[in-house]
Amino acid sequence: MTAAIMWFRRDLRLADNPALIAAATSGPVLPVYLHAPTDEGHWTPGAASCWWLHHSLTTLRDALADHGLPLLVLRTNDSLATLRDLIRRTGARHVAWNRLYEPAAIARDRRIKQTLREDGVEATSHNAALLFEPWEIRKQDGGHYKAFTPFWRALRRIGDPQPPRPVPAMSAPAEVPAGESIEALDLLPSIPWDRGFHDYWQPGEQGALERLTEFLDQRLRGYDSNRDRPAVDGTSGLSPHLHAGDISPRQIYAAVQECLGSANTPTDDAESFLSEIGWREFAHHLLFHYPDMPEDPLDARFRVFPWREQPDEALQAWQAGRTGIPIVDAGMRELWATGWMHNRLRMVVGSLLTKNLRIPWQRGEAWFWDTLVDADLASNAMGWQWIQGCGADAAPYFRIFNPVRQGERFDPEGEYVRRWVPELAGLPAKHIHAPWQAPAGELNRAGVRLGRDYPEPLVDLQVSRQQALEAYQAIR
Repeated sequence: MTAAIMWFRRDLRLADNPALIAAATSGPVLPVYLHAPTDEGHWTPGAASCWWLHHSLTTLRDALADHGLPLLVLRTNDSLATLRDLIRRTGARHVAWNRLYEPAAIARDRRIKQTLREDGVEATSHNAALLFEPWEIRKQDGGHYKAFTPFWRALRRIGDPQPPRPVPAMSAPAEVPAGESIEALDLLPSIPWDRGFHDYWQPGEQGALERLTEFLDQRLRGYDSNRDRPAVDGTSGLSPHLHAGDISPRQIYAAVQECLGSANTPTDDAESFLSEIGWREFAHHLLFHYPDMPEDPLDARFRVFPWREQPDEALQAWQAGRTGIPIVDAGMRELWATGWMHNRLRMVVGSLLTKNLRIPWQRGEAWFWDTLVDADLASNAMGWQWIQGCGADAAPYFRIFNPVRQGERFDPEGEYVRRWVPELAGLPAKHIHAPWQAPAGELNRAGVRLGRDYPEPLVDLQVSRQQALEAYQAIR
């Protein structure tokens, strides 16, 4: 029987994998991973995403081996040419893959599907990454949504998504062409900045399922109140697994619905968590309808916003967690050490960058793209446009986060700051979020000399806030 090619991309799992099911239905399965970073256009995967990819691919290879299948790994600058060559060498008559929604991927996949079908090959694509396709959620007039709440209501009115499906029965082809090792892809960082990643993450399908189970058992109850407290392990940590396709949103949705049948799971907590899955769906909805969103503000006025001149020094201080604003520096250092940042902190550090420092949101977007293990093009672009105030459903520009107040509200005892900014650990909670306002005696007792042990603030928060508002008035 002729083999069917299963083209793995960001769907690195065996369970609830529609393309894998389609391939297995056709005959023996040849699992293939094509490493083609040039196919991503301007958005080749960042260093943290590549670290995750290396380990997730490794676990996929081992999982396939447990089912008697090899994972054929190939490097290419032309996915279509490589697939056609593979079809020629193996005699495969079916190629199955799961859809991606970035503009470059959509254009590539359309070209590949058309060409393969013209060649007489069955080419099928499937939805493995979203609850529903971006084009399935429509307003009554047939248009698309630009605000989250009506989008989420419309999605929920459709009903439950298809239930997740188990790993299919699979057989291996008689012969498999030679490929490359995962190690040969050189996905791991060339500098050892990822040393701490292993302490926080277990990439791959098994790691995703274990994290989901742990979250549902231990942290779903209380999620609605705990998710905003960065010192508390109150979030799911599933975003990088979702990005890599270690787990599907359908699996998560079904698991939460099952928990709702238990008296131990408050509805508010479950609905609050599901809405975060909804924001991910909304981001892909926006990217599909606004393919320029990663580079171009949806509010065209911001194309002429008066940004700060010569921002490089301030940008570097922000990237390094040396702004002199403790809650911001804690978030940026957490990002560097773990490849992840608490969502509340993403908003706070983004607000400081784009508003108090008046540095273009695209610069922050690029830094997150390189350093986040969950660097998803749709969510990253939507988030930064939201922070800036120029996107869909965006926070009004005049909503400027005060990082001191944010720290006092969501890290009242300073636990998060002490963890990531240890030079301030000796300060009492009263002063830890604004050490420049602490009495000299408190600073001395804590062993902190501003400007030596910890930086002075890059900007005066009140003055820079007013300057940001004046800059906004210039484009209104």
